[in-house]
Amino acid sequence: MASGISRVRRVRRSMVITKLPYVTKIYINYQVLIPASLVKALNIENVAYANITIKYRGLEIEIPQVRLLRTRNTASRQFTIPKEVREKYGISPLDEVEVLDIKPA
Repeated sequence: MASGISRVRRVRRSMVITKLPYVTKIYINYQVLIPASLVKALNIENVAYANITIKYRGLEIEIPQVRLLRTRNTASRQFTIPKEVREKYGISPLDEVEVLDIKPA
């Protein structure tokens, strides 16, 4: 690098969450992240569907038979909040939810 410009390598730290409940934000596409550390702690790495309970604005919402989406290289999972639930409770992107329970379906 003759020009004097050096590259800075950024290391992204993963969220270390190993127990429920935990608070997270809803992504723009209405998905919620389940961090890899929590997936491993709950032993749900090979689970395709789960029953998930979230808390939104003080209301406990049970979402049955949610598909757990997986990425290629990590153990983390994501799930999409169904449209009926979003419309019924007025859930919007970037809102915070508390994930209370995740049970394999």
